Amino acid sequence: MTRVTDRSLAELTTLRVGGPARELVEPATRDELVQTALEVWATGDDWLLLGGGSNLVIADEGFDGTVIRTATRGIDIALDRDGRHARVRAAAGESWDALVAATVDAGLAGVEALSGIPGTVGAAPVQNIGAYGQELGERLVGIDFLDYATGEIVRLDASELGLGYRTSSLKRGRSGIVLAIELDLDAGGWSGPVAYAQLAAALGVELGERVPLADARRAVLALRASKGMVLDPADPDSVSAGSFFTNPIVSESFARGLPADAPRWPVVPEEADRVLAPGEDVPALASAEYEVKLSAAWLIERAGIARGFALPGSRAGISSKHTLAIVNRGGATAVEVAQLAGFVQTRVLAEFGVLLHPEPVFVGLTL
Repeated sequence: MTRVTDRSLAELTTLRVGGPARELVEPATRDELVQTALEVWATGDDWLLLGGGSNLVIADEGFDGTVIRTATRGIDIALDRDGRHARVRAAAGESWDALVAATVDAGLAGVEALSGIPGTVGAAPVQNIGAYGQELGERLVGIDFLDYATGEIVRLDASELGLGYRTSSLKRGRSGIVLAIELDLDAGGWSGPVAYAQLAAALGVELGERVPLADARRAVLALRASKGMVLDPADPDSVSAGSFFTNPIVSESFARGLPADAPRWPVVPEEADRVLAPGEDVPALASAEYEVKLSAAWLIERAGIARGFALPGSRAGISSKHTLAIVNRGGATAVEVAQLAGFVQTRVLAEFGVLLHPEPVFVGLTL
C-alpha cells in the first residue's frame, strides 16, 4: 500500500483540475482498504474516496484530509448450472470498462452498452451509471459495503440502494465504501435487445433486435468516441468529467410549454427509472399527469450555447463534439469550470425555466 503527501489531485482526475491532497493512500487489497478506512474514520479526519476520478470536480485548494484511492483488483465469473446466466463479482478498484470487456469476451450480455464509461467498478452503483438504453441497476444483484456508521462490512441487495436515474442512496448520503459488486448477466454471446435509437442506427438494426456482443461494444465505443466521451490522450475533448449535467425530468404539463421540437421521453410512473422506447404508448393512468425526460444537450444548445463555447479568457470550454461536456482546454482551474457550468445553468433556466443539475460530485466548491 502506497502513502504520499501533497499529491496533486488534478493528475488523478479526468478533468485535470484540483489541488493537492494532504495525504493520499492507495490500498491494493480488500483487507488493506477496510483497515485503512477504519483507521482514518477513527481519527475523525476528513476523508475522500477516489476511484478513477472521472466524476469529480475538486477545488483548486485541494483536499485538506485523507484521500483513499481504491486500487483493489479482481473479476470472478461463474456460470449458473443451466449455462444461461452468470454471476460476475468484481472488486471496487477494477476499471469499469475492463469489467465490461471481460464480460463481452466471456459472451455475457447485460452491460455491453455501458462500454467506455470511465471510472472504477466501485463508483458504478453510486451513480447508477447508464448509457445507450442500459442501466447498471437492471443487472446489479448487490454490493459488499463497508458502512461508515457501524464500521461493519454488510451485503446490500440492489433493492436496498434506492437506485434511480444517475443516483442511489450512496450518492444521497449513505456514507461508506463499496468493496465489490455482483452482477447477473445472460450467457450466449448475443447482446440484449438494442434499446437506443442512435445505437440501433449505428448497428444497422431495428430497435429490439439483438447483435453479437462484440459488435455492440464496438458500436458503443465508436459513438462515445465521436462525442469525446472515451478517454483518449490524443483527443482534447476527452479531458472532461463526461456528461456534466443530467437530463432533467419534469412533469408532462410543464413539458407542453416547451417548443414542440424539444426532445422528450415519457417516464413510466409505475417503473420510475424506465423510459419508454420511441413509439411506445404511455400506459393508461388513473391520472393524466406523468413525467418526461428532457435532453439537457438540446436545452443547452437552444439556450444559445454552442459546441466549443467558452467564457472570455477562460480555459474551460464546452466540448467541440458535444454540448453536454465541459472540457479542460489546458490549465483550466476548478473555478473556471464552475463558472462555465453556472453560466450554462443560468442561460437554460432563463430560456426554458429548467434548472440543470450537475452530474459530477463537487469537492470543496459549489456552483
